[in-house]
Amino acid sequence: MLVFSILSLALMAIDQLSDIFDSARSGLAVLVYPIVMVADYPNKASEALGDVFDSRSVLQEDNLRLESELLILKVKTQKMSQLAAENARLRALLHASAKLQDKVLVAEMVGVDPDPRRHEVILDKGADQKVFVGQPVLDAQGLIGQVIEVNPLTSRVLLLSDQSHFVPVQVVRSNLRLIARGTGTSRQLEVNHVQETADIREGDLLVSSGMGGRFPVGYPVGTIKNIEFKPGKSFAVVTALPSGLLDRSRHVLLVFVEDNILIRGEASGG
Repeated sequence: MLVFSILSLALMAIDQLSDIFDSARSGLAVLVYPIVMVADYPNKASEALGDVFDSRSVLQEDNLRLESELLILKVKTQKMSQLAAENARLRALLHASAKLQDKVLVAEMVGVDPDPRRHEVILDKGADQKVFVGQPVLDAQGLIGQVIEVNPLTSRVLLLSDQSHFVPVQVVRSNLRLIARGTGTSRQLEVNHVQETADIREGDLLVSSGMGGRFPVGYPVGTIKNIEFKPGKSFAVVTALPSGLLDRSRHVLLVFVEDNILIRGEASGG
């Protein structure tokens, strides 16, 4: 053992003081390299496998984050589209109110009657805003109904499409006076008591005639869609397409006709 120790010290001294063992060291390194690589393979395999799992986890997290961001962006896009459409409707409504000679109040629909046989909606304006029973209600396209019930903060509106609703109308082209009635369908009105000799055509515009004192004169009600004369019948079957968007309007105008304001003022003052 002493001999081997002295030999080792001698070899180390020779290696430090000369380069005699450099070629031998290089050859041994070439021979040992495959052994080192094989010995290190489990470590590298473990690291590679860990990288695979780490990468998969990172990818899953990134994918989840991107899906969440995409969902948020889609919701924001839908909201922006809704706001843009609502702004367009409001601009049309304000443009319509500018054309009216009467005083108007903008209201929003906050409820719909769940009974499909009753075409009624709830507005967010009531007696506190001077809303009154019988008040005409319009959207940007035309007449849509009238107020039938008033509470302090809300009011109930009967739409033109309700089967119990009648409105006196006249044909703009011929001044023919008729009665339009709801059919229970939001996109169709019925025009009653049209005789065979009546001066009426498809495409004629119907406006409120003002007869009966409930609706003011000249508000668009609908357009004649179909006229059918049946043999043996005294009156034609006439249908009209409502001017107002009865099933789509959200913001509407409550019209304060001057006469109604004076009547209300006199009543409250008396």
